[in-house]
Amino acid sequence: MRLTGLFEQGSPMIIGIPKEIREGERRVAITPRWVDLLVRRGHEVLIEEDAGIAAGFSNELYRDAGAKIFKDASQIWERAELIVKVKEPQRKEFDLLCEGKVIFAYLHLAADRELTETLMKKGVVAIGYETVQMDDGSLPLLKPMSEIAGRISIFKGAQYLEAPEGKGIILGSIHGMRRAKVVVLGAGVAGTSAAMCALSLGAEVICFDISMRKLENIHIRSEGRVKTFFTHERQLIEELTDCDILIGSILIPGASCPKVISESMIKQMERGTVFVDLSVDQGGCSETTRQTSHSDPIYKVHGVIHYCVPNVPALVPKTASTYLSNETGPYIMEIAEKGLRRAILENIALRRGVNIYHGRIVHRSVAQSLGLDASDLD
Repeated sequence: MRLTGLFEQGSPMIIGIPKEIREGERRVAITPRWVDLLVRRGHEVLIEEDAGIAAGFSNELYRDAGAKIFKDASQIWERAELIVKVKEPQRKEFDLLCEGKVIFAYLHLAADRELTETLMKKGVVAIGYETVQMDDGSLPLLKPMSEIAGRISIFKGAQYLEAPEGKGIILGSIHGMRRAKVVVLGAGVAGTSAAMCALSLGAEVICFDISMRKLENIHIRSEGRVKTFFTHERQLIEELTDCDILIGSILIPGASCPKVISESMIKQMERGTVFVDLSVDQGGCSETTRQTSHSDPIYKVHGVIHYCVPNVPALVPKTASTYLSNETGPYIMEIAEKGLRRAILENIALRRGVNIYHGRIVHRSVAQSLGLDASDLD
């Protein structure tokens, strides 16, 4: 396996795009536009046949952009130096991992000990989109999917409010009737997106967070129409008892999600209420959260409908793939042009995104969440 291009500036890099195999996952990691840009710079892009079909990108589009198409994913994993994915490697892909490979994808390792230990054992370099972090704390590669997931969460909440599962009410406002009530837990990108979407549909919206800066931001954006509260258990319980949709959107970069919603809180909510937990990738923000899938998306606890699908943006694969690729593309180009070592040395945001480096955990939040030791990235 050739590793020169991975670590040395000026050497062409081989970039591999396998087809996503997680259940219900329809996104593709790179669009033809970014393939064209990478190939024009002298890099080689290998993509699995039909990897972009579900997102609206044909094999011909990738071929015309200069990609080499392979029917067998194992050939891509074997030849490529940099593997770019949407979702983390699945169990079926574990045997394809080998020392020296760089994986660039959404990883969410804090909630997945098995994957973490596998990546360490295999000696790969694993960079998580969700932990690439700017100096101001923003997460540029998580932002696009958070915006999309926030909006979809409201649509899913509205869908499951309908009979026979839900309360049988409409999300929007109808004259002469009480507006549906939406509680959003977390005023980050996903929470703000959800709140503004619900507000636009005429719902009463209440948002909780522990950051006054974030609460101020959503207050300004909504011109005061979203009620904002500093997260406090008593106030939260009061708002949950008669809400119609609860959106969980808590995030601590790289770390497992705190269980802010207890089972006793769920028990106090009305039957037919819908709980959409967007924090499920990091373990979920409720004691009652467990991962579901697009094929089997909901379950009930104390009569409350739980929707806990971890890859919500896969429902709109063309929008999601294009948005994601436009954000990840510059980072992929930087790694390809500079080599990994120089890229993570010069780009502090990318450096913060490195979770595992040649068998060692180097992201402290990930290590702490799993009770493992962290090393410095040297």
